[in-house]
Amino acid sequence: MASLKPPAAYRLPPAAKESAKIAIDRLNLWFGTNHVLKDVSLDIPPNAVTAIMGPSGCGKSTLLRCLNRMNDLVLDTKITGRILIDGRDIFEGDTDVIELRKRVGMVFQKPNPFPKSIYENIAFGPRIHRMGNPDAIQALVEKTLVAANLWNEVKDRLQDNAFSLSGGQQQRLCLARSLSVAPEIILLDEPASALDPASTARLEQLVVELKERYTIVIVTHNMQQAARVSDYCAFLMLGELVECGPTARVFTKPTDKRTEDFLAGKFG
Repeated sequence: MASLKPPAAYRLPPAAKESAKIAIDRLNLWFGTNHVLKDVSLDIPPNAVTAIMGPSGCGKSTLLRCLNRMNDLVLDTKITGRILIDGRDIFEGDTDVIELRKRVGMVFQKPNPFPKSIYENIAFGPRIHRMGNPDAIQALVEKTLVAANLWNEVKDRLQDNAFSLSGGQQQRLCLARSLSVAPEIILLDEPASALDPASTARLEQLVVELKERYTIVIVTHNMQQAARVSDYCAFLMLGELVECGPTARVFTKPTDKRTEDFLAGKFG
């Protein structure tokens, strides 16, 4: 069988390219000898939701974790290529990784609140980053919980342990914790996979609302979720970017047979 040629990189129209929030350029990643990401090039626009979808093991989460250099924590990892945020390569030697992860917040697949009070889960980051005096941080806690659509549910129990919240509430708390340090980009790694349908719906609505202020990249294996929340989507398979573009176009007129088969549920 003839080998399938990787597609050309998905790029924004020339007039919009300079405003790309994230530009991924010929990114390759190996874990040991395992070549996980293969020449991935992708532009991610600001103030929009970009979904990365594909079957299990295709490299979705690995790609997402490259955007705030979380893969640095994995032994025997090799990366080539570039990732530019606002035009600057995050792999440059003088990059402050702590500052990068402040700018690029992340919410993981399973809720992972700190074993602290609801209040302390939000206040911890701003306090570490010296973002204000106690009064300012208290105001920030309220503002952040409001932004995460959680304030009305927890305002009378801020000193309760975060583990007393439901799974859906814990995930929104983790999102609020990410927002508390004023990021520009939010990464969501299958954030609804452990939630019930009602909690998933609330989280998805929140994602749509937040894109007015943030650039959001979400990994999901759920095609329906990608269709509901994203403006753009990318389809990965075996570490290659197969197709990417506006979500409505990709779902209705895919240009690659592999994308068409995935959306038809023939594999995944």
